[in-house]
Amino acid sequence: MVAVRGQRVADITGHGPTMADLLDRDDAIDVARHGQASRDWSLAELATGPSPVRPHLLAPIDLQVIKAAGVTFVRSLLERVVEEAAGGDPQRVQGVRAELTEQIRSAIGDLVPGTAAADRLKQTLVAQGLWSPYLEVGIGPDPEIFTKAPVLSAVGHGAQIGVLERSAWNNPEPEVVLVANSRGACVGATLGNDVNHRDLEGRSALLLAQAKDANASCAIGPFIRLFDDGFTLDDVKRLDITLHVEGDDGFELTEVSSMREISRTPEELLARTYGRHHQYPDGFALFTGTMFAPFKDRDRAGEGFTHHVGDRVTISCPELGTLENTVTTCERAPAWSTGIRALMDNLAARNLVGCLAEAGKGVDR
Repeated sequence: MVAVRGQRVADITGHGPTMADLLDRDDAIDVARHGQASRDWSLAELATGPSPVRPHLLAPIDLQVIKAAGVTFVRSLLERVVEEAAGGDPQRVQGVRAELTEQIRSAIGDLVPGTAAADRLKQTLVAQGLWSPYLEVGIGPDPEIFTKAPVLSAVGHGAQIGVLERSAWNNPEPEVVLVANSRGACVGATLGNDVNHRDLEGRSALLLAQAKDANASCAIGPFIRLFDDGFTLDDVKRLDITLHVEGDDGFELTEVSSMREISRTPEELLARTYGRHHQYPDGFALFTGTMFAPFKDRDRAGEGFTHHVGDRVTISCPELGTLENTVTTCERAPAWSTGIRALMDNLAARNLVGCLAEAGKGVDR
């Protein structure tokens, strides 16, 4: 476990060997800033990507459950409806988009999800045969909250990200990721790539798990920025997240996702994730959704964007840094082999298990 201090990265593992332990500490910020470090590295050295022979960055979470909120922006809501109506077929999407988008966009406008006005619109759209599961979670009373990936499966900055070999229509999803401790308190934020397979999800919403969760299909990083007096959840609500995709074929795409346009507040999404109805004893990371839904043509006119192997995907904002990954297939990406047992074995081998009890002292669980 490390903390960024200027252009150096300090090893603070001795203060609580997992990120889940650190974030449960009331003095987490003080430990990150001033806790004694056993060693350090240059930031540039660690940021160059995975290597079997030198230290490199992993995802900045460990035991946290990886959750995600979907359809939280009007633009992405419209694209989910379009891909569903097209049956996950990129060749049909242009015509469907032209037919449906304007009807639904004009109806939704600045509608607040879950209100009486939203319910009246639902009844109108149902009568017109335009209702879908995506509209239900987009403007209905309950947001979509799902499990994006298993514990410890996320990849970090510099790693390869995977898309399924059988997928012909997929895309990155640049998002703010909120990080909460075991008490449900949101203590920081980072960046994430919620890699999505649009052809799978478009065929059926019941294929969401396969569309979202595959080897190397979840990237988080580069670091968690802990909340303090200079950066709070209110600042997160004003972030602009830039996505840049550069392919070996010369293709380039740059777009911005603004948290100002989110239709549900981060506080609501957090409350729908954690509460009396559901607890997370090791904390959780929550992808907050994206307004990004690319339809710039790449391979064929009218079919929009899909990844190619070798694409370099950069997600960034000044407040949270840069998360950069290169696209491969899920089948060719390094196999996920480090699970919870492997982590515990590693901590025990380094005589760090005793730090777990020390890290929890003084914390009201």
